[in-house]
Amino acid sequence: METDKAQIDIDRSAGDFSYPMNYEFDAGTGLTEATVDYISGVKEEPEWIRDFRRQALRTFFKKPMPTNWASRDLENIIFNDIRYYLSSGTKPKRSWDDVSPEMKQTFERLGIPEQERKFLAGVEAQFDSEAAYSNIKKVAADQGVIFVGSTEGLKEHPEIFRKWFGKVIPVGDNKFSALNAAVFSGGSFIYVPPGVKVKHPLQAYFRINAESFGQFERTLIIADEGAEVTYMEGCTAPKFETATLHSAVVELVALKGAKIQYITVQNWSNNVFNLVTKRGLAHEDAEIKWIDCNIGSRLTMKYPGVVMKGRRARGEVISIALANDGQHQDTGAKMVHAADDTTSNVVSKSISVGTGRATYRGLVHVPKHLKGCKNNTECDALLINPHSRTDTYPAISVRGNRHAMQHEASVSQVSAEQIFYMMSRGLTESQAMSLSVNGFVNDLVRQFPMEYSVELKRLIELQMEGSVG
Repeated sequence: METDKAQIDIDRSAGDFSYPMNYEFDAGTGLTEATVDYISGVKEEPEWIRDFRRQALRTFFKKPMPTNWASRDLENIIFNDIRYYLSSGTKPKRSWDDVSPEMKQTFERLGIPEQERKFLAGVEAQFDSEAAYSNIKKVAADQGVIFVGSTEGLKEHPEIFRKWFGKVIPVGDNKFSALNAAVFSGGSFIYVPPGVKVKHPLQAYFRINAESFGQFERTLIIADEGAEVTYMEGCTAPKFETATLHSAVVELVALKGAKIQYITVQNWSNNVFNLVTKRGLAHEDAEIKWIDCNIGSRLTMKYPGVVMKGRRARGEVISIALANDGQHQDTGAKMVHAADDTTSNVVSKSISVGTGRATYRGLVHVPKHLKGCKNNTECDALLINPHSRTDTYPAISVRGNRHAMQHEASVSQVSAEQIFYMMSRGLTESQAMSLSVNGFVNDLVRQFPMEYSVELKRLIELQMEGSVG
């Protein structure tokens, strides 16, 4: 199957490769205060960040492993076997020609430079712990838009960075947010000035190359009053026999009347533990929308959230999860209404193939003193095989009597009659299955940019091969 280079190739096999690298900085395995000090020293960080990391490490050790999540799978993470920082020691390049041959070869094979030329306003490409390439087009930069790595954001824009860093997601939010705070490296820092509407998407691409590695990027996006921005991220890693850990933190801040759209397409290999904390803070008349596609990984636990802090704020989560053999997609959304007349919408669709397991875990909270809040939650699951599994755990807490809430959930199996009918019209069994599954998610896939939606449908076709029987 051939793929246009201008599109993101999320065929899992396309990301299943790695290159030998000579790393200048390697924190080694194990997690101690010396690990944290090593990372902070290499990055030449100010003292307040070093103290922040040390406190986060203490919080991580105090926090118990979550028991209300997929705790059995989490027991397989051996934190002392993970490598927490690997870097070639170079600063992010502004030209692809200056990127090291190994990294350049990786990202060219994934089609990143070509798509930047085609339809993006800016790109950051992270390789293991640090960004290898970071660039923003002149038209956006001239409007005052800042798009750099988190390390550069901390050093070059401390007055903006420090104001919001760690404010949306506290260190002690959960055990893995504390881990990220202790060892974070990489990720994006974006600031969009008041009234600026970034016409084309900004994108980051996160690549894990090393074995027994942990990637801990931290992203902070601030849209000032009336600003608008779309950010897209893609993720891949080669398949290793040992466990790989990805534990990111993403904080979004939409000030009055601002709009942020955050799109994720992950295609991790099935040895990756993907444990991510994502949350947005929407002020008055602001809107935050998460569009999330979770494919691959051994275990994904991700619940993008929005705290609607200002009146008439809006939050939305649109998610697709596909769990194949040996995979568990534990995903959902958190919507916290903290002001009058706020609106939230959650639409989740999951597909379980073979022995795959998909879980929806959601939270909607409306305090008693508010009025005029609205929420819509839809959770639909599709089971492909008799041994597939799906679970739904909605938690909806609505107090007071001047709100409008609705919740809908469904579980269905692929119709044998439908498959038989399509096969009688000349389709193979796997083609018929693919067509049925694509029909199930088609209304959500349409919300993805064209470059993603085409590839999502192709990936589903690949996932369906051999799934019947």
